[in-house]
Amino acid sequence: MTLLDVKNLTLQFDTDEGRITAVDDVSFEINPGEVLGLVGESGSGKSVTAKSLMHLNPPNAVYSPESSITLNLEDQSVDVLSLRQGSQDMQIVRGGSISMIFQEPMASFAPAITIGDQMVEQLVLHKAISEKEAMKISVEMLERVGISDPSERFNQYAFELSGGMRQRAMIAMALSTRPKLLIADEPTTALDVTIQAQVIDLMKDLVTDFNMGIIFITHDLGVIAQTADRVAVMYLGKLVEQGPVRNVIRDPAHPYTQGLLNALPKLEDLDAPLTPVPGDIPSPLERPPGCVFHTRCSAVEDRCSLSVPEMKALDRKRSAACFVAADQRGAA
Repeated sequence: MTLLDVKNLTLQFDTDEGRITAVDDVSFEINPGEVLGLVGESGSGKSVTAKSLMHLNPPNAVYSPESSITLNLEDQSVDVLSLRQGSQDMQIVRGGSISMIFQEPMASFAPAITIGDQMVEQLVLHKAISEKEAMKISVEMLERVGISDPSERFNQYAFELSGGMRQRAMIAMALSTRPKLLIADEPTTALDVTIQAQVIDLMKDLVTDFNMGIIFITHDLGVIAQTADRVAVMYLGKLVEQGPVRNVIRDPAHPYTQGLLNALPKLEDLDAPLTPVPGDIPSPLERPPGCVFHTRCSAVEDRCSLSVPEMKALDRKRSAACFVAADQRGAA
């Protein structure tokens, strides 16, 4: 049984400029013990998609009637989008069965409350345990994520910790409720290379130890290659390619995925110039007709600006939304 099923997720925001589409007909699933990498440039809709899984988008968010997010737990299946804001049932999802690590931990911790008090508060809220037991679990989790002197760090404030330590504390807090699904939104972006590698190794261990699913959001395909089992590539709110990470990285089908990989430094030729994806990602207020990537695509054809390509299976495991890729690979 899959842990999470996302089907036909379409999300728009009501703004002063009109209604804009942030996520357009996105479908994917994740299994227990699996890491799904969600990749794309800034503005591609990755974080908005992730926040939808916990119903965290602002009040001006409008979901289409076809949108469906189902969380499958041992004893029940939860229709996430049907939960009312502030309801008791929402706690099953937020911080209970699903936890999220945000991009900047300094903005996620309350600056005037100690790390330990924040961890204890959320544990008491989500678990039927005493404060004393919550303190014990919190210190153990801080130690589990590799924080030295966890009892001392427990009583410190976020500004007293280094960037890497804050990130680990954020992971410890997210994991203390033993969630079934962890959403990691750019968890390594602000870290130096050494700490980044430690965080990646830590997340691999957590998947094994807790058998949880992880959605790892990043714009860095190099990081995804080290962490994910499957990868889903997003562009301007749409999924353009998904499949096993090795297949996608070794043989990318969609021109956008090819462009992201070409933009990476080449270890065999460090003097070679980087090759960025040409152009800029369009504003959601000015979404191109047809394939949303056709304004930047090197393989564009006339039909690309007229019709929206469907996500089609290229083989048993991989799919892409591209007319050219489907023709070249004989997709059904």
